[in-house]
Amino acid sequence: MGLLGRVDAKRVTAGLVGVTLLVIVLGGVVRIYDAGESCPDWPTCFDTWGFEVSEADQQAWYEANPDEIDSRGSGQRYTSFQIFTEWSHRLVAGLVLGPLVLVNWWLLRQDEVFGSEVKLASAVSVALIVWQGAVGWLTVRMDNEHWSVALHLGSALAFALSLVWVWLAASKDRGDSPKWVTFDPVVASQWRGWLAWFSLGAFVTLFSGTFVSTTPGANFGCGVSGMTKSWPLCNGVLAASVEDIIAQSQMIHRWLVVIVEVVLLVASFIIWKQIGNEQGGSTLGRWIWGATGLFIANVLVGGLYILSWDMRDGYLEYLSLIHLLLASLTFLALSSAWIIATMAIDRRGS
Repeated sequence: MGLLGRVDAKRVTAGLVGVTLLVIVLGGVVRIYDAGESCPDWPTCFDTWGFEVSEADQQAWYEANPDEIDSRGSGQRYTSFQIFTEWSHRLVAGLVLGPLVLVNWWLLRQDEVFGSEVKLASAVSVALIVWQGAVGWLTVRMDNEHWSVALHLGSALAFALSLVWVWLAASKDRGDSPKWVTFDPVVASQWRGWLAWFSLGAFVTLFSGTFVSTTPGANFGCGVSGMTKSWPLCNGVLAASVEDIIAQSQMIHRWLVVIVEVVLLVASFIIWKQIGNEQGGSTLGRWIWGATGLFIANVLVGGLYILSWDMRDGYLEYLSLIHLLLASLTFLALSSAWIIATMAIDRRGS
């Protein structure tokens, strides 16, 4: 394949990361417009491949498929725009992302410059995109149950991380890793374990937030009374005894956020003290600081979302979409840093 094959494979991988983030955003748009069940079958949509399905055609389909009645009741109907959001989400994921992952896997295997780690990472990405399709089907079959939506998002993030792994491993094999993904091996060995815990904490907060946003009524669990009473307090108190996990899931989510935020702030301070006297600072430190900044910004966005409640218009749902994107980027930043740290230690050992 030569140089062209090498450049194309790496560029395709970087592009796939961007497409994956787009798919995650489109999934958030589907939720914002309450369109998760607007295509009740899979992979078709009301037995068609398009999104222009009239209310009469929807009724006819439901009558022919009485076991697939919408969870909101037999009278639920969707607009063409709502159906389009789900249809476009499937289109980008199934007809753009999926085939390109296979092409990328083939390109990487054809180029002899890439070693076993690149080939393993690309094989994992193929397995995860197949798994993601299966979870998408399950989500449709389960009528967007909160746990299935959370699993779908978690699988998407795992897939995105596998692509980051491919890109990092390919950069290492080609010897052109940029400085911003090159960690000092000594610092990396000290922080790799912590980065794994930070990543897990960011994922748990994201997962719990998804549970809140997809569970009917959970968004109102801390009230809508305005500043202080509904945020940052929850119904006017810092914490209450947990008697109903679902009803109080927002309070639980907030306390998980507080714990992770404090841990990240402490970690940022510690690594600043550790490398503060080193010329130019530490690349790993900048990753931790950046992730901490993203996390804090997302806490503020979450607060703005709660405070945006209006009796007539409800919440400003675009804030919820930003909230999802920032949470995803925080997790990907921390978990990517863990991969980079692992590679730095492996290079040191070899």
